Amino acid sequence: MSKVDLSVNLAGVKMKNPVVVASGTFGFGREYGQFYNLNELGGICCKGLTLHRREGNPPPRIAETPMGILNSVGLQNPGVDAFIEHELPELKQHDLAIIANISGNTPEEYGIMCEKLSEAGVDMIEVNISCPNVKAGGLAYGTKPELAAEVTRMAKSHSTVPVMVKLSPNVTDITEIARAVADAGADALSLINTLRGMRIDLNTRRPILKMNTGGLSGPAVLPVAVRMVWEVACAVDLPILGMGGVAKGGDAAQLMLAGASAVAVGTALFADPLAPIRVREGLCEIARKRGLSAVRELTGGVKPW
Repeated sequence: MSKVDLSVNLAGVKMKNPVVVASGTFGFGREYGQFYNLNELGGICCKGLTLHRREGNPPPRIAETPMGILNSVGLQNPGVDAFIEHELPELKQHDLAIIANISGNTPEEYGIMCEKLSEAGVDMIEVNISCPNVKAGGLAYGTKPELAAEVTRMAKSHSTVPVMVKLSPNVTDITEIARAVADAGADALSLINTLRGMRIDLNTRRPILKMNTGGLSGPAVLPVAVRMVWEVACAVDLPILGMGGVAKGGDAAQLMLAGASAVAVGTALFADPLAPIRVREGLCEIARKRGLSAVRELTGGVKPW
């Protein structure tokens, strides 16, 4: 492709290129593996796991928007034990970083899953703090610094692999949450998660999604993601996995210039299964044209006015 070095290091996890696939958009890789060799990827953020099997929300749970989609899938997944038994062995056959994404209702659930997944041999754990804390009346962990820190400490105390905390954009000040989880020991951060949105059917006057609201992803959220990655990179000294609307190399380059060490491709996969490969090639070409010897030289290279 070129002589540009594509390798990156994300909190001690070495990847041959900076492009991973975002949790919830790639399953566990089996389906997309029919389109290309998964070894082409830098890593995979697996579909979000819960302690026990979960059926998810009732349909309709996906709705198109002019610049992306709304989803309210509800974390449908087979449970952490089933993943370890049936999916992880296949993933381990590939040369890519395996990042397990987890969601819990209590800090204790996060701890149990971190212990199981660490022992099973994943490379990194991505902790989703957009989940409701049942002990705090359903308040999402990611909306309060003290709750975010609590679950981060629990995850770190039970994990032997790097812990990456996934930040929600649905807060007043994302840097406040970033500082809290950094102080609690997080090894890396991923952002952004989806923005809450809603669409209404004019004929029925009902929300299109059965759960009324859902998470907005796709090209519409890229400027928000770039802004938040930059703010967080300025606020804390932690590696960042940037995501939100990445569909081509230029999108990924913006997130890296803002401060991301690696990038994740998500919604673009639904329109183009080869999107991660195209993003990787685009990033390489951008670095080559600018005379960079390594794509990681883009990280943090923004020049604010």
